[in-house]
Amino acid sequence: MAKYIFLQYVDESKAPRPGSPELNAVIDAFARYLEDVKAAGAYHDGDPCQPSAATFSVTVQGGHAETTDGPMHPATPWLNGFFVLDCKDRSDAEAWAAKNPAAVMGGTVEVHPILQLM
Repeated sequence: MAKYIFLQYVDESKAPRPGSPELNAVIDAFARYLEDVKAAGAYHDGDPCQPSAATFSVTVQGGHAETTDGPMHPATPWLNGFFVLDCKDRSDAEAWAAKNPAAVMGGTVEVHPILQLM
């Protein structure tokens, strides 16, 4: 099995408000997805991300760190969470990405194979 990281990107301006029935539906969809990946033995890790307002980026130039508030690329959709799954192959990873609620609800799931160094 190979590990893949699934990065979930959505339009933050369209995110449901806290406490709303719409947000509860999103939470329920992710809970069902989590149950499915765990039942399949694919789950390795995952968590939601805080809103982009909590994000910061760090770069180092000439040995000096510079911190900037906000995401690295402000025009990109919000990285609202991630999963790390064990998948048989690329086809299996594609199938899990297609079931991810972020993708189903109009966002994008970017999938990266994780390089196994040891």
